[in-house]
Amino acid sequence: MTNILKAILNFAKNKDISIVDHYKSKNKIQATGDILEYYIKDLFCDSIHLSKEDKDKTYTQFFSYLGNTNNPPDFILKNSDAVEVKKLESNSNSIALNSSFPKNKLYSNDPLINKACKECEDKWIEKDLIYTIGNINKTNEIQSLWFLYGDCYAADYATYQKIKDFIANGINSMQGVEFSETQELGRINKVDPLGITYFRIRGMWGIEHPNKVFSYLEGSNNNILNSIILENKYMSFPEKDRKEIEDSPTISIKNIEIKNPNNPAQLLKAKYIFIRKSV
Repeated sequence: MTNILKAILNFAKNKDISIVDHYKSKNKIQATGDILEYYIKDLFCDSIHLSKEDKDKTYTQFFSYLGNTNNPPDFILKNSDAVEVKKLESNSNSIALNSSFPKNKLYSNDPLINKACKECEDKWIEKDLIYTIGNINKTNEIQSLWFLYGDCYAADYATYQKIKDFIANGINSMQGVEFSETQELGRINKVDPLGITYFRIRGMWGIEHPNKVFSYLEGSNNNILNSIILENKYMSFPEKDRKEIEDSPTISIKNIEIKNPNNPAQLLKAKYIFIRKSV
């Protein structure tokens, strides 16, 4: 099995790779977003330097689901966490989530995940979700990388679903137009006299970059890697992996308190893991 601590340890070993050049030359992957996703998968599997064929075999050992372009998540660790990868070109950007609102966890009854994801493991109900947010600069190098659990970042599912339902119900209560069932906010059929035009109404969600959300953590903008994990989650990982993180000469770890995404008046105990940028 693999976990976020193993991915961080593998990043510490491979952080200087020019990932675009590496993956284009060795794996013939063209899109930068896809390249980042492959790189993150390889961090979890310690498979960066393997051939494409050997990577695929390794992925089947560590992942129960490998995702698709239209549905979250991007992949799922076997009997463990789900991972969503977001690629940005600037640390100051907000993050576009499109039709999928922020998630503190991944739930099997989420209408936006597909059948293969729901059935990738026997009778799973919920999974912790890791947002992996990478910034790649113009020289094809990792500028910064965040590994951030959804329960440190996003409010409960009901917070966002309530807003979505309120808007959808208002739209669908309009008189004099024909609606059809949809996972979007609404779809109006037969807009024109011939009845051949339809109008789709979509929600476009976004969230602030962790650099802004956690700006109260001193020095986060000076790090090549940042990760925040609630203390109880951190303690659930194997002692061997925790000890390797804590003893690493290049990885730093601190006990911190973060604002509860559901009630900022409360603080949650967490671990802050980071790697400084090379001078």
